[in-house]
Formats: sequence, C-alpha cells, structure tokens
Amino acid sequence: MSQTRPDIKAFLDKKNTIAVVGVSHDPAKYGHKVFFDLLRAGYRALAVHKDGGEIEGIPRYPDLASLPQKPDVVCVVVPPVATEQVARQCAALGIGKMWMQPGSESEAAVRFCQENGIAALSGVCVMVERQRV
Repeated sequence: MSQTRPDIKAFLDKKNTIAVVGVSHDPAKYGHKVFFDLLRAGYRALAVHKDGGEIEGIPRYPDLASLPQKPDVVCVVVPPVATEQVARQCAALGIGKMWMQPGSESEAAVRFCQENGIAALSGVCVMVERQRV
C-alpha cells in the first residue's frame, strides 16, 4: 500500500490525539517505544492495552471504547489478528485514521479499513515518519 507524504502529515498533525494500542510495560517492546516517543515529541497520546492499569503513572485503557475522548488517530502495535479487531472498533466508534505499525498490519485489516472509510497507513513506522515531518 503506497503512502504519500500528505497522508502521513495529516496523521501526524500535532493537533491530533493519538491512541496507541499495545502499550506494554516492557521498554524493549515497540508499543512502549512508540507511546513514549509520541509523548516526548509533544503529542497528546493515550495508552491502550488489554490489561488496562497504568504505565509510569499514566492510565492504560483496556480498549478504545474506554478512552476518555475519541482519538483522531489509532496507532496499532499488536499482532495482525488483533489489528483486525481494532479496525472493527475504529469503525464502530467513528475513528477515521488508523496507523498499522510494521508487523501489525494484515491484508484483512487494510481491506476492512478501505471498505469502511477509515484512512489506513501501513508499512511505515510512526517513530521514523514523525522525525521527517
């Protein structure tokens, strides 16, 4: 799936609230890295992990429906089969942008997004692209 620079810029607009799905307690995991990279860069980021709880004093919500506000972008750092479930949650909640980190994307999730009017990015890393915009 080919991406253009304007698509990425729209996803990375600093006005956006970005929910990161798959925020692990393990600093070696990419969900953890992506979430804290976005926070350090000044983004409003919300942590989502099926276990809920907190991470470094920040609430971690068990799913998108539990978030205190609807995010503009959902960044997914989970296995492909879980990404497909998150895509369905985005459609149900009216979330229009989904970023599938490398390794989390699946053809089924990309197709679902296309069929349901969700702008989807895949094959590019949010941490790398953030430094380019």
